[in-house]
Amino acid sequence: ELFMKKASLVLMLFGAVQFALGQNKIIDSLRQRLAEANTDSAKIQWLDSLADYYAFVQFDSSIFYAKQTTDLSNRSNNQLGKWNGLRCMFLASNARGNYPQALEVALAMSKIIDTTNITGSFQKSRTHYFLGLLNREMGNFQNAIKELRQAIHLQQASGQPMADIFYAYSQLAIIYQSSQQMDSSLWYAQKGYDLGLQSKSFQKYLSLAIAALGNVHEKLGHNELAKNYFLSGIQQSSSYNNIYFESRNYNLLAGLYYKTGNLDSCVYYAGISLELCQQHNFSEFKKDAASLLSQVYELQNKPDSALKYIHIMLVAKDSVFSQSKVKQFQKVAFDEELNKQETNAAKERYLNQIKLYSLLAALGIFLILGFILYRNNRQKQKANSLLASQKQKVESTLRELKLTQAQLIQSEKMASLGELTSGIAHEIQNQLNFVNNFSEINTELLIEMKDEMDKGNLDDAKIIADDVIENEQKIRHHGKRADAIVKGMLQHSNSGSGVKEPTKVNALADEYLRLSYHGLRGKDKSFTATIKTDFDESIGLINIIPQDIGRVFLNLYNNAFYAVNEKRKQQAADYEPTISVSTKKIGDRIEIRVSDNGNGIPQKIVDKIFQPFFTTKPTGQGTGLGLSLSYDIIKAHGGEIKVDTKEGEGSEFIIFLPQKEKTTA
Repeated sequence: ELFMKKASLVLMLFGAVQFALGQNKIIDSLRQRLAEANTDSAKIQWLDSLADYYAFVQFDSSIFYAKQTTDLSNRSNNQLGKWNGLRCMFLASNARGNYPQALEVALAMSKIIDTTNITGSFQKSRTHYFLGLLNREMGNFQNAIKELRQAIHLQQASGQPMADIFYAYSQLAIIYQSSQQMDSSLWYAQKGYDLGLQSKSFQKYLSLAIAALGNVHEKLGHNELAKNYFLSGIQQSSSYNNIYFESRNYNLLAGLYYKTGNLDSCVYYAGISLELCQQHNFSEFKKDAASLLSQVYELQNKPDSALKYIHIMLVAKDSVFSQSKVKQFQKVAFDEELNKQETNAAKERYLNQIKLYSLLAALGIFLILGFILYRNNRQKQKANSLLASQKQKVESTLRELKLTQAQLIQSEKMASLGELTSGIAHEIQNQLNFVNNFSEINTELLIEMKDEMDKGNLDDAKIIADDVIENEQKIRHHGKRADAIVKGMLQHSNSGSGVKEPTKVNALADEYLRLSYHGLRGKDKSFTATIKTDFDESIGLINIIPQDIGRVFLNLYNNAFYAVNEKRKQQAADYEPTISVSTKKIGDRIEIRVSDNGNGIPQKIVDKIFQPFFTTKPTGQGTGLGLSLSYDIIKAHGGEIKVDTKEGEGSEFIIFLPQKEKTTA
């Protein structure tokens, strides 16, 4: 233990000397490049580099250069340069413990992302990370988790290395540890540490992940493992001149020694941390170091020393968490919420107009569909009359059969359209119910929020405002969902030009599955079924005629739901109707499987199911053209369709479609 202390002291002294020498070289180099810069963009780059260098060392210098970066960026209308300057200003303000100022800067960064043409995933992801970090530090864990997960999601969606957002996982580990969810905390801490080792761009932040993992192991009682992580974090911080994180790791190591009763080591490492904090004005970590020292001296019955460090702790704590700063932070957050509410109200008025027009368009479409169905039914009646009058003549009979076949095919299409319409009506009604319900809830919440604001209960009002915002997001989501349903219905009702177009086959299969299910539910409210999907996300877009392939899906789904419904009527109560749909990329082809656990198809008629007019349904319930049409559509797309069935156990239809169209020389 004595050796470790001496080694640590030597390391700190050596690091300090190296830092001083290296710092002068780096600073001189950056300042020289700044002096030689002859364009605004070059000056912004080197000013930002200086601000970033000082971010965890000298806060005043960092803020000084960051402000010059933003001022010059404003004059030259360089929004990316302004965002980078604000980023350094945030890091310095947050590390200093000036959370109200840090929040104002983070909101300004968010406004730049929302109102300019900056589309970089780095800027979007880091802005959400900074907001998550601030909310975590102020104890707003719910908001912190939301922002940190959004930062991770944006990094994933961008296709950039996940290793470059490793510290978001470490912050989530700290949150879950605070709420005593140790399994989740350990998972996120380990994930952040593993990703941090892979990161090539942000090694100077790796000690954050090391400290988070060590802290979790300490809470789990793995003291020796925790000590090794804290020592590793000290070495990592020192090697990258990150004095801010170095102080934190010294505090964590001192806290571990205090917990295990090794008070001399606690005093030693807490003293190193306190000295670093006093040199660089790290108020938050100064508070932690002084608190440990006061507790040790109180245990050792040294009241003068204990009182000295209690005074240091209180001064540091007041500089970070004073009542005025908390109120400033709350005021900034509340003002931002009011601005968001005003913006959302304007958006809501616009969306309500769009919804009204969409509903009117849907009503018009339903009227047109009703007329088409009526007209085709009349045509079918006329065809039947014509067939009855021409039975005696063979040639006339053949001609009438061809006419009837064409009309029945159209009837089958319209029948599938009727099934689709029923599902669409159910889906749209669901979305409207959600919109109406959440609108009523928001009205009640806003009245309640107004009452709380009148009473001066701003914290309660903020909580209610958060609920209103969440409800508004749900209203927007369901409104967009209704809009997508109407657009999909327009595409299905359109006969199409027969031209193939790039289509997301997974989304198409999922959409028609839902509509088919609700179509059957619209006829039989007692029917329920388990739906399982397994879509291969690597498929992407394939060239198909979406209206035609949609009809194939609808035919297969309707048959599958019909089969399990019939078996349900025959089986005991423990039978669970189940439909499974999966897609898979196999070489240059796409495989689509639709299976059910119904009664299956008798083996003696399997070879006939794709023949026109052949059906296993009772008279009047099927035309026998659904599978025949599906077969023709798949063949026209250069694919094939097969069936695998076992009587009494179920059926599975397998479709193969080419991912790329074949070309001939």
